Amino acid sequence: MFGTDRRTLQVAWTLFLFALLVFLVYEIRHTLLLFALALLLAHLLAPIVAFVERLIPRRVPRVASLAIVYVAAIGVIVLAMISLGSRISKEAVTLANRLPEVLKSDPLSHLPVPQSFEPMRPAVTDFVQQRLHELGDKIGPMLSQIGSQVISGVGALAGIVLIPIITFFFLKEGSAMRDAVVESFPAERRHLIEQIFSDLHDLLAQYIRALSLLALSAFTFYTIFLTLTGAPYRFLLAGFAALLEFIPAVGPFVGAVTMLTVTGFAGYSHVWMLVVFLVVYRIFQDYVLGPYLLSAGVKIHPMLVLFGVLAGEQIAGIPGMFFSVPAMAALRLIVVRLRRRRSAAKS
Repeated sequence: MFGTDRRTLQVAWTLFLFALLVFLVYEIRHTLLLFALALLLAHLLAPIVAFVERLIPRRVPRVASLAIVYVAAIGVIVLAMISLGSRISKEAVTLANRLPEVLKSDPLSHLPVPQSFEPMRPAVTDFVQQRLHELGDKIGPMLSQIGSQVISGVGALAGIVLIPIITFFFLKEGSAMRDAVVESFPAERRHLIEQIFSDLHDLLAQYIRALSLLALSAFTFYTIFLTLTGAPYRFLLAGFAALLEFIPAVGPFVGAVTMLTVTGFAGYSHVWMLVVFLVVYRIFQDYVLGPYLLSAGVKIHPMLVLFGVLAGEQIAGIPGMFFSVPAMAALRLIVVRLRRRRSAAKS
């Protein structure tokens, strides 16, 4: 009647369902974020749980051994976060209190520059002061809020409570959940689904462990260098830069710029030494440590990584930037498996 056939209606219905699914995922993105973070934490703790289970006698129930390991691991993480968080929060509050004084003074007076650029210093200083005055009213309260939230944890109370609980269920019932999903598919497709789950498990496990080690490495080296050279706010800057290691491409650059800006405005006398250190460490991490921790299965073209990070920020902010790379890597693995399946069926 309307000039459409059955196939056209099926395609339109499929597109409608897909659009509805995308809309629902977007609407519940905050809940999905909690489960995704819990899943990554479970992959991070899984090797420790497996190691302890090999040491504990088999007569001990798995739930008991899992609970012991889980509580001990979470306790160590919480104690470390409290110890570092108190120092970071104090430095954040100190920086926030000193910010108005920095804005009134010449923020570039302590920055060493080549003699040929000295005539440009007044114009650059005037421009920087104008921009800083525009942002000063926002930056100060934000730093104070960060400092207080690190101590109290009020801003992330729901996540602090829910993520460990969800992680425990993933560790305890992960295999059963996986088997239930696989068995829900037809028998001829179960092997393919099982292979995809295996690939995704290896990908997520390697990705989160590699990022954690890279962030820990960055925090350690930054803290040591800043402490030895007498830099201010060393724990705040090292912790901030380490957290940004979880955001591909953009994160390390923002961390380096922030570190140089804050130390330069605070009168740090070894800014150029810090520049050299950041360049050398970035080369080491990007070309030595990073490739060693991340296999070819996780690597994606830099342009695609940059696109994913920027698109993820528009969709879900900072969490979207973090999950963009593993999401693209997971889609790549699924496509590769489907292609192999199709090629095997044709041959």
